[in-house]
Amino acid sequence: MSSETEDASEREAPPPPRDGALFVGDSGELPMDTRRVLVHLLLGPALDADRQTKLWPVLLRDERVVRSRLHELFLELVVDHEQRVAFTRQVADEAADIPVLLRKAALTFVQSALVLFLRQQLTQADARGERAVVSLDEMREHLRVFERDQNTDRAKFERQAQGAVEKAVQLNLIRRLRGEDDRYEVSPALKLLFPAEEILALTQTYTQLAQRAAAGAPDGPPAENERAPEDA
Repeated sequence: MSSETEDASEREAPPPPRDGALFVGDSGELPMDTRRVLVHLLLGPALDADRQTKLWPVLLRDERVVRSRLHELFLELVVDHEQRVAFTRQVADEAADIPVLLRKAALTFVQSALVLFLRQQLTQADARGERAVVSLDEMREHLRVFERDQNTDRAKFERQAQGAVEKAVQLNLIRRLRGEDDRYEVSPALKLLFPAEEILALTQTYTQLAQRAAAGAPDGPPAENERAPEDA
């Protein structure tokens, strides 16, 4: 083998593992648990102390560095110490040309109606000093309000209602209570993700739509494939 080939081989050899590296070639500086916090915040929608019991104390311990790393991605860290939840949101600064990393997910009409219902249940539970717990039947019953009386495809609407519940689970807005198949706890994070100032306007809108749906009005709820208000 020529000396030239040997020199090239030596140049391509990877550097020796760095102390504290988590994988081959790792150039990161944060420990594993702090990185897990960052990943969870980026996956969203929120980090909940009651659900992510191991990550919450890590967030509190490393809040400064987590906030700094998120700023490098043009993201803000929002922490509500009273509600014990945290989430990220896009930095808003009209004076800066900021690339958008986080995008809001558009929900269908039925999914949006369910989110509004869950947010209302959370408000009522907070007023009573209780955890917000809803049953599958309660969610379905609420969504049936938006079904037109003359609807002949009930099976389709039931599928849409079930899909809305599954979407809420997927977004971590609700979680099934352990040992119970049809009861769910509403995440306190929904209070931050869906601010109170939005509730009144949306409630009025959905109340009007429900009344039109019951009356069979042509301008009732939008079709399932139409975009409803964006998920916060």
